[in-house]
Amino acid sequence: MKLYVVGFGGGSRQGMTVEAEIALQKSEIIVGYTVYTELIKRIFPDKEYISTGMTREAERVRTALNKAVDKDVSIVCSGDSGIYGMAGLVLEMSVDFPEVDVEIVSGVTSAVSGGAVLGSPLTNDFAVISLSDLLTPMEKIIKRIRCASEADFTIVLYNPSSKKRHDYLKKACNIMLEYKSPDTVCGYVRNIFRDGQESRIMTLRELSEASVDMFTTVFIGNSDTRVINGKMVTPRGYRNV
Repeated sequence: MKLYVVGFGGGSRQGMTVEAEIALQKSEIIVGYTVYTELIKRIFPDKEYISTGMTREAERVRTALNKAVDKDVSIVCSGDSGIYGMAGLVLEMSVDFPEVDVEIVSGVTSAVSGGAVLGSPLTNDFAVISLSDLLTPMEKIIKRIRCASEADFTIVLYNPSSKKRHDYLKKACNIMLEYKSPDTVCGYVRNIFRDGQESRIMTLRELSEASVDMFTTVFIGNSDTRVINGKMVTPRGYRNV
C-alpha cells in the first residue's frame, strides 16, 4: 500500500495544493502532530486519525509505516513535507518497510506563504534558517546567521522563539546588526492562513524587541529591501536590465 508524506501548507483548504488534497482524500488514516491533525480534521472529519505530541517524530513515522503495510495512509506536516518536515525521516525509516510505497507530496512552506502576506520579500536570493537548536547545534545556527548576513541575503527565520528559547530572536538580530543596517526592512507573519493571522512590517532594530512564537515566520530584508505601498519588497533589478 502507499504512505503519502503530505505538506498541507498553512492549515486552510485554500492554501493546500490540489495534490495534497487528493492524497488526503485517498488515505484511510492520517497520522501527525496533534496541532496539525486538528487542523486537518476540519477539512476531512471522517478520516481515522492518529496523533502524538512534540518530539515524537520517529514514533509517528513508524506508526504510519506500520499502518501503510495494508492501508493507504498520510503522515502530515505543515508547510512543505521536505522543508523542516517529515519527508527525510520517513525515507530513512522506510528501508525497513520495503512493501510500503512512499510518495512525497509537496506543500507551500511558510517562507512562500508568509512572504505573500507581507508582499514580495524573496524576489532575489534568500536563506532560510531555523532557530531551533533541538536538532542543530547553536554554534552552527550562529555561523549560518552570520554568513547569510555578511552575504546580504534576505533571511527567513523559522521557529524563532518558544518558552525555552524566548530570547533567540533577539540574539539572532544582534548578530545581524553587525552586518545589516538597524533600519533594514523586516517583517513577520503569525498563524499564516489560520485563525488569528497577524503580520507586521518593521525595522531590524524594532524586530530585535518583537514578541514572537513558534508559529511565527520572520523575514529580514537585504540592503535593497524597502516598503512600497505598505508591502515589503526586495527588488530584483529588472529596471536595470
